[in-house]
Amino acid sequence: MSAPVVDLPVRRGMSMSSLRRDLAAALKDLGEDHLYDVQLVVTELVSNVLDHTCASTGHLRIVLREDPCAVLVEVDDESEVEPVYGRSRLGENRGRGIVVVDNISREWGFRARDRGKTVFALVECTG
Repeated sequence: MSAPVVDLPVRRGMSMSSLRRDLAAALKDLGEDHLYDVQLVVTELVSNVLDHTCASTGHLRIVLREDPCAVLVEVDDESEVEPVYGRSRLGENRGRGIVVVDNISREWGFRARDRGKTVFALVECTG
């Protein structure tokens, strides 16, 4: 696997607009639509860590695959609670983040770690 082009901690209070700017700089060779999709997936997965885990901390990795072109987004957290598709404990107007990730990504899922889990999504390059 390729080395991450983004590798940084997720912390309460982090700026999502700064994170999106950092993604744009790291993925500057992607098309605008593909970059937007990646930024949306990252925003949703990072927000899930901040909203749904006790520690509100984690780690984000972005790996750019060139052949075929795709971006792998991975977010670690210390919660063993699995992502829930289409429901949220934060109210009826929430809980669509994983639905959005599912609609944008070729595949998404999670895998257990010693302490917590890694949620991942693979976003293919658009034509």
